[in-house]
Amino acid sequence: MLKFSLLIFLFWLFGNPFIAILVMLLLLYVLDRRFVGLMPSIFKPLKRISRIKKLKQQIDRSPNDVSSKHELARLLMERKKYKEALTWLVPLQPMLDESAEFWDDLGTSYLYSGDEEKGAASILRGLELNPRVKYGAPYLNLAAHFSNGQTEQALKHIQSFQSINSSSCEAYDQLTTIYKKLGNTAEAKNAIEEGLRIYRMLPRYKKRQERKWAVRLFFKKWTV
Repeated sequence: MLKFSLLIFLFWLFGNPFIAILVMLLLLYVLDRRFVGLMPSIFKPLKRISRIKKLKQQIDRSPNDVSSKHELARLLMERKKYKEALTWLVPLQPMLDESAEFWDDLGTSYLYSGDEEKGAASILRGLELNPRVKYGAPYLNLAAHFSNGQTEQALKHIQSFQSINSSSCEAYDQLTTIYKKLGNTAEAKNAIEEGLRIYRMLPRYKKRQERKWAVRLFFKKWTV
């Protein structure tokens, strides 16, 4: 009803239904990006490409810049260019051997490049260094991978995730998806409830970061 009233007002204001629809969609997009974040950013991919270009230029000037190489690899991972990310990550191992985040990035890139053995071993190495790295996301990454036919392995990593008491609503959104994939509806519902419970307990500044995932969990509550 509110959207319809807004559309009528914009039509009255501009006198053109197409302009009114475009303005309403723009307003909805701006409000979502400001308060929720369900819609993808139309600028983020462009910023990512620009940043990748700048990092490569920086590395050309300073070939030993480890942090720039690691950031570049992560941006390539965001673009799902895992094999290219590996070409930057593998040489960094001697310098970042004690970094749990590095080992998770390396393992994830191996995993999505088709090397399950190296991928799982690298991620587990990162978890040995810091079991709470990335709020437990590596456990769920492994669980999602092994949910394709290796149920016992998947459940083992889920249990490890649950043991760290993660405060990430995104993690519980992913956990819900994994349980649905495994056909365990009851546990999927429990994951939703736990994720929403955690969201309600978060401080205000943290709720802004997690709101997108809380909204996703809320809608999944009615579809699981």
